[in-house]
Amino acid sequence: MSTLNARFQGKIGDFRLNVEFAIPAQGVTALFGPSGCGKTTLLRCIAGLTRLPGAELSMNGDSWQQGRHFVPTHKRPIGYVFQEPGLFAHLNVMKNLTYGMRRAGVKTENSKALGELTELMGIAQLLQRQVHALSGGERQRVAIARALLMRPKLLLMDEPLSALDQDNKNEILPYLEQLHAQLEIPVLYVTHDRREVERLADQILLLRGGELLAQGEIGEMLTRPDLPFASARDAVTVLDGRVLHFDVRYGLSTLQLDGGTLEVPDTLGPTGVYKRLRIAATDVSLAQSLDHASTILNRLPAVIWKILPTDGPSLNVLLRVGNMGEGSALLASVTRKSVESMNLQPGQSVYAQIKGASLLGSHTTPHPRQHRMTPPINS
Repeated sequence: MSTLNARFQGKIGDFRLNVEFAIPAQGVTALFGPSGCGKTTLLRCIAGLTRLPGAELSMNGDSWQQGRHFVPTHKRPIGYVFQEPGLFAHLNVMKNLTYGMRRAGVKTENSKALGELTELMGIAQLLQRQVHALSGGERQRVAIARALLMRPKLLLMDEPLSALDQDNKNEILPYLEQLHAQLEIPVLYVTHDRREVERLADQILLLRGGELLAQGEIGEMLTRPDLPFASARDAVTVLDGRVLHFDVRYGLSTLQLDGGTLEVPDTLGPTGVYKRLRIAATDVSLAQSLDHASTILNRLPAVIWKILPTDGPSLNVLLRVGNMGEGSALLASVTRKSVESMNLQPGQSVYAQIKGASLLGSHTTPHPRQHRMTPPINS
């Protein structure tokens, strides 16, 4: 059952928004698209910071906006994380956190949630530090913890990493991944950075010019032939694989995918957990048979689904893994010459040779859903 149902249609100044969607009860939904497409405007409408007449918005069956009915921002159970942390400079970290809790009517005395969340976000050792003494990544982690300690039913994040340099981004992403794996509330995450989407999102709302172009699960969206992701020169496939076992002798973990298995260097965790993998289309080549030895370990049977043009010299071949093409979608970047010389056609059986599959972060993906927390974890 969907948790958030939204319909926003109308003009805000000179900008027209025409979006209708529903998002699930858990997980991270990325609002993705180029600058100016309406991502932040949509988030502000959901928060009640921007009022669009005639809009409809409900959360868990509770109406926040319909007709003349409009629940103001301070009465909506949301947490909002902006591009800039917005911490109080005259308060230390602890007082910034407890200020938000008191505003939301959450008890601060002996709060187990406070202790658990500060540990999860890696800020427990920073509680007595002044804001000016924090790095950019630390400030944003405090801002996220503050938003969650207000016990929201929905977390809105408006490009929370855009103001950070690459080092600070790399610092905070593992914490966002850990949060993603444990939260029981939905998160709407605004970004124009596809790498953030690949690492964090469960599904994507793709916006363009104020319109909702498409919505779906991340693996499906990145490989849909009618969307720009699959035809990009730097196209990638994101897959969630279940760890089957670890080969101590060779240092390889075997992951079960829909339609085959992959061997990936490193220990990826105990048997049964799911890990997210990123496979660049340029790291996938095609063969018509396996009658030659190869140093490439991962050579999966697949069926060509479509051959897509790109903005570069190669074509992207969209595959379905498995002998009958019954498994996961996979993209391979192949030169036009190879496509012609091998006479590659939709419906043809081939072997996908995967030269590299990188682990997206260090987190275990919540697929299927594992134990998650509703902020605060416990009060």
